[in-house]
Amino acid sequence: MTRILIAYSSTDGHTLEICLRLQEIIVRQAHLAKVVSIADEPDIDIMPYDKVVIGASIRYGKHRTHVYEFVRLNEKILDSKPNAFFSVNVVARKPEKSRPETNPYLKKFLKQSSWQPKALAVFAGKIDYKKYRFWDRQMIRIIMWMTKGPTDPNTIVDFTDWKQVENFGLTVCNM
Repeated sequence: MTRILIAYSSTDGHTLEICLRLQEIIVRQAHLAKVVSIADEPDIDIMPYDKVVIGASIRYGKHRTHVYEFVRLNEKILDSKPNAFFSVNVVARKPEKSRPETNPYLKKFLKQSSWQPKALAVFAGKIDYKKYRFWDRQMIRIIMWMTKGPTDPNTIVDFTDWKQVENFGLTVCNM
C-alpha cells in the first residue's frame, strides 16, 4: 500500500477542499493519504511517504512564502520520490490559462523554484465574497471587475473542474 502525503497551503480553505477530494480518490484506489497544512506543520517529515503532492493557492498573484520554504527545505527528498504540484487560482477559470503550460502563476512558481515537479496541475479556484475580510473582498471585486469575473458581493462561485481533480488524483496514484 502506497503512502502519499498531500501538503497544502490554503488562504480561504478551497485548496484544502481540493486536497480532501484528492485524498478520497487516492484512498478509493487502495492507497493511504495524509493531508497536512504546510502552515501548521512546516517541519513535517516527508521521508516516510512514498509520494508527495504539494498544493498551493494564489492570493494577489503569489503563492505564499512558506510554500517556497517548504519546497526548499525538502527539495532533495522530493526529487528522490514521485511527486506532484498543483496551483489553485481563479485566473484558471479562463480556458487559455487553465493548463500548467499556460497558467501564469504555475509558470512563475516553476521559475522561482529550483524544484521541478514530476506531475503538474492547475485548478480554477472559488470566489466566496462573504468569506473574505472587508479589504480582501473589495480588492478581489476590483480584480474580478478588471478580468470580467463576478463582482456581486453575495456571489459564491466554484470554478473548479472536479473531474480534472479526479483525473489528477488518478495520475498521482499511477506515478
